[in-house]
Amino acid sequence: MADTSSTPDTRTPAQIEADIKRRRETLAATLDEIGVRVHPKTIVGDAKAKVVSRVDHTLGRAYVSANRLVGRAKRQLVSADGRPRLERVVPVALVVIGIGGLLALGSENAEGSGHRER
Repeated sequence: MADTSSTPDTRTPAQIEADIKRRRETLAATLDEIGVRVHPKTIVGDAKAKVVSRVDHTLGRAYVSANRLVGRAKRQLVSADGRPRLERVVPVALVVIGIGGLLALGSENAEGSGHRER
């Protein structure tokens, strides 16, 4: 703002009133904007938006990582022409079946030991 204390104001009263009105309107708009920014709903909304953005970003990265992992596994188990590589699929299937069987036996033993205590 320029220092006008040493120079005479050559504006008319109507110009001064218009300037005051314009400044009041600008000040009112600024105060309204500040009020919206510091309103609890706005603060909570901004915080929620940041959390959602971070979660979306994290989920996106997890999806990309999982997609890469599945792609690598597929390349190990399927040939370039789309046929399964039996020399790799069969051992993996046997391991999965074995682990499933062990888990089933373990859960049967746990259930059976619970019934014996009665």
